[in-house]
Formats: sequence, C-alpha cells, structure tokens
Amino acid sequence: MSLESRDEFLAGVRSLYERWGTNKYDEQVSQIEHAVQCAQHARDDGADAALVVATLLHDIGHLLALERSDGSVDVSLNDTHEATGAAFLARHFSPAVTAPIALHVEAKRYLCTVEDDYFASLSVGSVRSLAVQGGRMSPDEVERFRRHPAAERAVALRRWDERGKSLAPSGLTFDDFSSELLAVRADVT
Repeated sequence: MSLESRDEFLAGVRSLYERWGTNKYDEQVSQIEHAVQCAQHARDDGADAALVVATLLHDIGHLLALERSDGSVDVSLNDTHEATGAAFLARHFSPAVTAPIALHVEAKRYLCTVEDDYFASLSVGSVRSLAVQGGRMSPDEVERFRRHPAAERAVALRRWDERGKSLAPSGLTFDDFSSELLAVRADVT
C-alpha cells in the first residue's frame, strides 16, 4: 500500500467532484451529473463493480485539468483526459477500473468508424472533441483496438458515456456508488 491510504485517496477523488463537478465541459450537463448518469446506466445494464466505478470516474482527467488550471480549460485542445485520469487512478485501482478509462476515447473513435449510427448519435460536444482526438480510426487502428484485452469493456463504457447526457437531473450523487467503490477496494493496492 502506498503512503496515501485508500480512504485518503477516495476522499481526494470525492473532493475533486465536489470542487469541479458542477463544471460543464463542452456539454450542457455537469461533470458530476454526467458521471452518475453514466454509472447508473452501467449498473442498470448489469456491469460488474469495477466497470461501474470506471464509468463513474471515466472523465476524472477533465477534473484534474480543472484543478491544475484553477478552472480554466481550452476545449479546443485534446487534453488526453483519458490517459491523465487512468494514470491518476492507477495509483490505487487495478486495470479492471483503469483500462476502460484509458481506452474510452479510442472506443469512441472505434465506434464512429465501425457504426455509422453511432457517429450520428453523438452529442455536439462529442463530435467536436472527436475531431481533436484523432477522428475516425484507420483500418490498422481498428484492428489494433479490437485486439486490446479491455476493448469490449471500453466500448461498453463509451456507450454509457454517450447515454449519460440527459439534461433532466437524475437525483443521484457520487455517494450513491459507494457500494461499488467499496467492492473494488480489494483491487486497491
């Protein structure tokens, strides 16, 4: 176990959402509302606890960018939030949580390449970010993505990601996912 305890780390994660969760990162729904909506979709669809947690925390890299810049971000730039978030969480979570997070942008690029209907379903913010994230994949990129061990989990996360943008408040909070966060504690090192 690292010098930072599990409880301290999870309290720090919760604190990021408390401080920056009301921010709307190129979408009309807040970061926290998006996170809990996505996680609830994962839960409703029977995802395991690690994938529910991954879905809840998949955009934490955006919050880390807000924290570093005191709330000022340029949405026209690729902030590589997926890599930043996965690396941050890897300090205490296993790849069952971090790998789908690290791949969720690639999963969007993949789905936009192989499913025309998926591209048509993207929000305006997702279309805009797709352009700075590399656009649709080449055939080689598609094959490389398909071979990744976490590809299916990343695709599932990505589908919930796009569904979690309802403007209607869900009534959920970060703490509503405590059972899943506690369930993956065994994965925390």
